[in-house]
Amino acid sequence: MQNQFVFAIILLLTSLADVQPAALNKSAVDIDFFKLYDNPEAHISPQRRRTTADRIAAHGYPSEHHHIVTEDGYIVGVFRIPYSHKLQNQNEYRPIVLIQHGLLSCSDILILCGPDDGLPFLLADAGFDVWLGNGRGNAYSRNHTSRSTLHPYFWKFSWHEIGYYDIAAMIDYALETNGQGQKSIHYVGHSQGTTVFFALMSSRPEYNEKIKTAHMFAPIAIMTNMRNSLARSAGPYLGHQNIYSLLFSNQELIPHNSIIMNIFFNLCEPDQQLRVVCENVLEKLYDADRVNMTAMPDGMATHPAGFSSNQILHYLQEQQSGHFRLYDYGTKKNLEVYKSEQPPEYPVENISSEVHLWYADNDLMAAVEDVLALADRLPNTELHHMEDPMWDHGDFALNKEVRKYLNEPVITIMMEFEESNKEL
Repeated sequence: MQNQFVFAIILLLTSLADVQPAALNKSAVDIDFFKLYDNPEAHISPQRRRTTADRIAAHGYPSEHHHIVTEDGYIVGVFRIPYSHKLQNQNEYRPIVLIQHGLLSCSDILILCGPDDGLPFLLADAGFDVWLGNGRGNAYSRNHTSRSTLHPYFWKFSWHEIGYYDIAAMIDYALETNGQGQKSIHYVGHSQGTTVFFALMSSRPEYNEKIKTAHMFAPIAIMTNMRNSLARSAGPYLGHQNIYSLLFSNQELIPHNSIIMNIFFNLCEPDQQLRVVCENVLEKLYDADRVNMTAMPDGMATHPAGFSSNQILHYLQEQQSGHFRLYDYGTKKNLEVYKSEQPPEYPVENISSEVHLWYADNDLMAAVEDVLALADRLPNTELHHMEDPMWDHGDFALNKEVRKYLNEPVITIMMEFEESNKEL
């Protein structure tokens, strides 16, 4: 995650450097280059940018794109693999699985490894109805029933709202759309995808009844011992209510830049002669011996996917306070919103669903000590320690051995649950 963040910053600075001189050209006087730069839609791409649905369909699987309206008016994009074309099981019982991405990411992340290793494909081939969520504000969820993305109020949310509203809406929508009378689902979250689950299940405990098994990859809630140097450096400045965090709040951060990203996309396509350039750049940031480097260039087409600056602020508040609690608005507004000077702790003791925590020693974001501290507060949890001492935060999505060490064990747990708890 740290590497992705730094690389994204480099790309943004590079794109600004490229755009500014062009404004000196008299033929371009009337062009608003900021809008050209800060726009997620394609401007110069000779190739149509593939969506998650396109990527799924390219491997022969049926794919669907759904738009779900949340209680507070956001419209989130969700993708679905309803059944397996290999099994032709569209008329059979298919347990529902919802998969939620991490910060900076989107629904593409876990399909990049392809049908032989990617968790969504493996789940579909195991007989599941697979749903891939997108949190509000990313490349697939930039709509609202009344607010424009150009207004700061659109970005006035943190990961709390993604959990409380978006994930709740996705669960209800998937259960209804499946049409088989199912009452509950399996859930998989990576990084922020775990945080939003904890936020929802502790704040709206009735949703625990809608969860069969929950699998937290690199679980993030308590952040006291997090070792990410970038976050620890920014924390003292942005992890408190002050002038820095005020100026930084309620805005889109690291949007998907169509100019730079489409250039990379066009260079990095498998059939392009300059793909080797893209691979060499990525190898400077990732360990090619561990990460699926075929998947990495393809991921550049939609990553980073954009998010609200408040999501970062909320995480930095957690890191600074040592608590897993709601957003800190400052003393005055906290008294208005929470009736207390400090934001309340998330009551994770309310999470009664079966939670599996998958964690690793080399994860700079989800420290072992913090995961264990969280596990002590969860009433129904099972710990899964990744034995590879080098396994890190990104390995949960893109490691070459992710099928063997993570995906297959997760599917086994889900299948065993289904066998012992068959729904009529």
